[in-house]
Amino acid sequence: MSKTLGLDVGTKTIGVAVSDSLGWTAQGLTTLKVDTAQNDFGLNDLAKIIKDENITTIVVGLPKHMNNSVGESGERSIHFSELLKEKFPTIQVELWDERLSTMAAERTLLEADLSRRKRSKVIDKMAAVFILQGYLDRFN
Repeated sequence: MSKTLGLDVGTKTIGVAVSDSLGWTAQGLTTLKVDTAQNDFGLNDLAKIIKDENITTIVVGLPKHMNNSVGESGERSIHFSELLKEKFPTIQVELWDERLSTMAAERTLLEADLSRRKRSKVIDKMAAVFILQGYLDRFN
């Protein structure tokens, strides 16, 4: 069965989450290192994940300001979604409003009493889970 991939795009890392085959729950998968200055957006790593996990849809978090405007981070996500559409033309790529997802992930990790160091290692992956779960909940 097909699955959905959720991505939290940053300048140095991309948090990756994947849905279960029923499309009900999101699980954190990994955090990819990227180097946007060198035009390394982790597309080869994503290609392997897409193949291994049988991905048919990719949801890219779109950070917006509280007034609904799109800033530099949002423009980066839009650009990244366009790269995905070019590289993977058979995969549906959608942008998902991710306002507050990173803060929600941070709060969850704080409640789990993780140290700052441990939080920094998983925050992007956890934000990807919040992005993907929000998207999946829209359909369930």
